Amino acid sequence: VGNAEDFLELNQAESDFIALKIALSEHLKTRRQSLRLTQKEFAGMIHSSQSRVAKMEAGDPGVTLDLLVKSLLTLKTSKEAIEKMLP
Repeated sequence: VGNAEDFLELNQAESDFIALKIALSEHLKTRRQSLRLTQKEFAGMIHSSQSRVAKMEAGDPGVTLDLLVKSLLTLKTSKEAIEKMLP
């Protein structure tokens, strides 16, 4: 019995990259909810769609890091808070 990294044969950089995307995605959802914004309202703020926001919050592999970071900054997440999410 191993872990996902072993099963998928990920190296440390790949594993860290996935962990970072998951952390950013989870924080985005938590931050949006704390501001009492719906996915649709937030989508309007970033000129996107509700379905795209749902993918961002779910950690969809098609979502880029720059979109996640720009979205967090739009929600007034500090650069320091984002830095703390780094593995």
